[in-house]
Amino acid sequence: MKNNTKKLYIGLLLVALFVLWTALVVCVDVRAIGPEGSSVGFAAINGPFHKLTGEHMGLYKLTDWLGVVPFIFVFAFAILGLFQLIRRRSLLRVDASILILGAYYIVVAIVYILFEFVVVNRRPVLIEGVLEPSYPSSTTMLVLCVVPTAMMQLGDRMKSGTARSVVLILLGAFAAFMVIGRLISGVHWLTDIIGGVIISAGLVTLYAWAVGLTKKKRR
Repeated sequence: MKNNTKKLYIGLLLVALFVLWTALVVCVDVRAIGPEGSSVGFAAINGPFHKLTGEHMGLYKLTDWLGVVPFIFVFAFAILGLFQLIRRRSLLRVDASILILGAYYIVVAIVYILFEFVVVNRRPVLIEGVLEPSYPSSTTMLVLCVVPTAMMQLGDRMKSGTARSVVLILLGAFAAFMVIGRLISGVHWLTDIIGGVIISAGLVTLYAWAVGLTKKKRR
């Protein structure tokens, strides 16, 4: 019980850290170093890091296309929940972890949409001539919010063995590749990636806490 309570505190702390980090990005060392005179915080860090990585549009396009993978998992677990609902004929009989996952996806979607309207900063490059919002990295956030929770679901549902280990390792490697790929592709500021990692870690930890509550009840 204590370990699960720690998850709650850690999750809330990470969400609070994200809010603080966002405020710092908005306020600290803001300079017009982006395209079309756009401003970005932590300019002394973001500017040199962007020059270091350069721009790799091929990698950007690859990670953009692979960004569909999280949506495949969302769809698959939605189908699983619907199948259980139809078969068991009651929402209360659907696996608690699936119901929590559905609520979790809604929260992730709200955060995603929120930052489409609340523009903290814009990309360091133009995408097809358009200067898009870039904070937090939406691809980073989606991958790190969906893939780890998918790993938790699959880890619980698959029997222990080689196949289970291989699947979890591949998913972990995929998540790492996506984050590193977005980082070095040059389409985000460093602070965009950091923001995406922090909010994802907070939301995933809170999801794990909520699922942990249902496991305690079953015992």
